[in-house]
Amino acid sequence: MPIFSYRSTTREGIVAEGVIEAADQQAALDRIINTGVIPLEVKAAAASSFMSKFQHKTSTGDLVSFTAELQSLLEAGLPLDKGLNILSEISEHKKMKETIQSLLKSVRGGVSFSDALSKHPQIFPRFYVNMVRAGEQGGILGVTLERLNEFLESSKELKDHLISSMIYPAILFVTGGISIIVLLTFVLPRFSVIFAELGSALPVSTQILLMLSEGLKSYGWILLVAMIASWFALKNYIASDAGRYQWDGFKLKFMKDTIQKLETARFCRTLGTLLSSGVPLLQALNNSREVIGNRVIALAIEDVSKGAKEGRGISEPLAQTGIFPPLALSMIRVGEETGTIDQMLIRIAVIYEKSLKQAVKRLMSLLEPLMILFMGLVIGFIVVSMLLAVFSISDIPL
Repeated sequence: MPIFSYRSTTREGIVAEGVIEAADQQAALDRIINTGVIPLEVKAAAASSFMSKFQHKTSTGDLVSFTAELQSLLEAGLPLDKGLNILSEISEHKKMKETIQSLLKSVRGGVSFSDALSKHPQIFPRFYVNMVRAGEQGGILGVTLERLNEFLESSKELKDHLISSMIYPAILFVTGGISIIVLLTFVLPRFSVIFAELGSALPVSTQILLMLSEGLKSYGWILLVAMIASWFALKNYIASDAGRYQWDGFKLKFMKDTIQKLETARFCRTLGTLLSSGVPLLQALNNSREVIGNRVIALAIEDVSKGAKEGRGISEPLAQTGIFPPLALSMIRVGEETGTIDQMLIRIAVIYEKSLKQAVKRLMSLLEPLMILFMGLVIGFIVVSMLLAVFSISDIPL
């Protein structure tokens, strides 16, 4: 979501500055007012330069390390401020080091840890802040950080698994594509000159290849520019709310099983972790909706929040969305009946994370040989077509 910078004042005249994450400027204004201060200025945070983002952007790994290390220090009996001080000294990431120093300054100034975290929404998501707040209120901050660490590590492991699974097919696609382009634009034109001088009738397959080669040489740059322009146009369209919703709907239609498993695992792990940390159900549902990557599913979760507000629980509203798998719905229903909804949600997340990894593994085991076969057939067709043309030279009368 967009990030807004603001200046506010208390009734005592104390001016403060900060940043806040919200859907739009009005939502940001409402959130600031709800904290009990008087907003003076609210505006979209200035976008940092490309190099600044490249050099200072924090990763999920930084957040995982921060959470795990702070939890270990608190478990060892160190006070929060001393733990933060140690982390600020040992942190090697410049942006994270500055953030921890800011947290330390706020905590020593009497600000609660959760409120200090909320000043850095670009690093600490809202569900993270709310879990810490619940842990502070319940006096179990160390336990809450441990649960957060488990959640972040599981999410990172799943994300890394999906990315690593796509690396080899991507390399195959790129190298195969480059090989085909080199053959069509550099190798074939040399042969076409020879064939033209000999004036022999060429096989149909060779004629087709030479036409493709000539077209690629003549209009290749136009095609490249058109592809890049189309990519940017699609990217800008998807960046809009309507475009993103339609794109997510398209993906859900053609990749329903994979997306269903991914979003079910995300939603259940987030909601289960929040509930186990003492975050109220409605607030937990809103936070869980924010981690959903598919807008169609995220919009459906809003109806679940309405159903929960009416006292209907979450299993019935979730079933009405028609998105979540039957097994997950049955387990959630059992969790509601037995009062173990938080534990059941975590179990569901584990089940679907494993299922998703297996599905991706099966897909990659099928996709990789298919890509190799396809590239082999294309390159083989080019080579055979050229050989047929060479053999046809022997038919030329001397």
